[in-house]
Amino acid sequence: MHEVIQSGVSPKTALAVGLKVDADALPPGILGAADLDDPATTVELIRLGAVVGIEGAVQDGQLREVGVTCALCHSTVNDSVAPGIGQRLDGHANRDLDPGLILSLSPALQDAESQAALTSWGPGRYDAYWNLDGINDPVLIPPIYGLQGVDLETYTGEGPISYWNAYVAVTQMGGIGTFVDPRLGIDIVASPDLVTPKLPALLEYQLSLEPPAAAPGSLDAVAAERGRVLFEGKAGCAGCHSGPALTDANERLHRADETGMNPLLAQRATTGLYRTTPLRALSAHAPYFHDGSAVTLAAVVDHYDSFLRLGLAEPEKDDLVEFLKSL
Repeated sequence: MHEVIQSGVSPKTALAVGLKVDADALPPGILGAADLDDPATTVELIRLGAVVGIEGAVQDGQLREVGVTCALCHSTVNDSVAPGIGQRLDGHANRDLDPGLILSLSPALQDAESQAALTSWGPGRYDAYWNLDGINDPVLIPPIYGLQGVDLETYTGEGPISYWNAYVAVTQMGGIGTFVDPRLGIDIVASPDLVTPKLPALLEYQLSLEPPAAAPGSLDAVAAERGRVLFEGKAGCAGCHSGPALTDANERLHRADETGMNPLLAQRATTGLYRTTPLRALSAHAPYFHDGSAVTLAAVVDHYDSFLRLGLAEPEKDDLVEFLKSL
């Protein structure tokens, strides 16, 4: 990939596939003087540590090695300088990023089957099992803020947060580390293990990331209060979205047919079940459900109203949406 970037990925191309640039890592005036059509500028941005989630070794203007970090998918920027360029926002899902398209550029993945799968994912989606089971079923990249008090990070409740950090680091990002899970038939042992010792500090940082508050003026507070009453009462949402994190994931998981979800992801994972998603900064990360099948919060409410036969009137649905926007 370092050769691909060096020869053909200009800043404009990088931004077009969803990569982000941290404005705070840039020397003053560099963007105004730089050629954004030249891959050499991308290499310089990587040397400066300005491409969010990309680490590279640059010698004499040549990119010798490149790797990725968690921030590639789970950080974005506030676009304060230009689209894709601004102050870094860790923990936010990068729903502009097209990981499949980026991976499809690798010389190691040029076979027709890989190309068809990777180019089908689209922005904001990734399949963390595809390279193991060959099934093409990407899911939405989730935000990772607001994890304090949430033991299970993934849609399918695989295990503690550090379990998934290790899985992704070793099986997806090429980290030199140990990851063993007989349920998935994975037995990767590295010596030295460069991943496991880093997991505690990574977890502490993840747990420190707070969800953004609802933007001022973005919701009707009176309607939201009516929606809260519905959430806790008639709509029954609080039966699963319970506790401070609004999830029962620390106590139980759910079958796909309990909630009307597509069962494929659960069947591919280790639990066969789905976690109740913690409700955190919902307005900041549409679409919804693991597969993005609900484009809006109104669609989420419509799904559950229909599937669970809640019998909500349209004004009640509107109030419930206002409450969800407040979370």
